[in-house]
Amino acid sequence: MQTDPTPAPADKLATAGQPASAGVSGADTGTAAPKAPRRADAPFMLKHPLHIISLGFGSGLSRLAPGTAGTLFAWAAFEVLNRYLTVTDWGVLIIVGYLAGIGITGYTAKMMHTEDPSAIVWDEIIAFWLVLLMITPIDFMNKLWAFLVFRFFDTVKPPPIRYLERRFKGGFGIMLDDLVAAFFTLLVIALWRMSV
Repeated sequence: MQTDPTPAPADKLATAGQPASAGVSGADTGTAAPKAPRRADAPFMLKHPLHIISLGFGSGLSRLAPGTAGTLFAWAAFEVLNRYLTVTDWGVLIIVGYLAGIGITGYTAKMMHTEDPSAIVWDEIIAFWLVLLMITPIDFMNKLWAFLVFRFFDTVKPPPIRYLERRFKGGFGIMLDDLVAAFFTLLVIALWRMSV
C-alpha cells in the first residue's frame, strides 16, 4: 500500500541562502494571486488581430455603453454589407462568426483577466446581425425598434438570459447570452406583427 509522504519540517526545506519560511509561500503552494483585470484600450486592441474582432473593430472601446456602441456598429455594418451579401452569404457569415467568436472572445477575455468584459462586443454584433437578417426588409423605424428591444434584452437580461450568463463561462457563455437575447427580440417582433 502506497502512502503519502510525511511533510518535511520547515527547517529541512531551507536551503543555502533561502529562509525556512520560503517553503510555505503562496507561490510554492500553487496559489498564485489572481491577475488584475486588463483595461481595454487601443494599444491592447492592436496587440492581436483577435482583439480587434472581439472589441468590435474599436466600437467596444467606448467608455459609455460599449454594448450599445457595438450594436450600433453592427447596424451600420449591416447596412453597408447588405448591398453586397446575399441571404446565404449572411447565414454563413453569422454561423461562422458565432462559432469562431467562441474562441475569439474567449481568448480576449482571458487576456483581459475577466470572464465577460463589457468591451467585448463581437457577441452583440453577431446577434444583432441575426436580428436584422431575419426582419429585413423593413423601414428605419422598425429597425430602430428592433435595436431598442435587443438592447433591452441584452442589458436587463431577464430569465433565462441571466441564468445562462452565470451558468456558462468563457467564449461560449459570452456568445450564448446574446444569441438568446436575439431570439427573444425576434419573438417580440413576431408577436407584435401578429397583433397588428
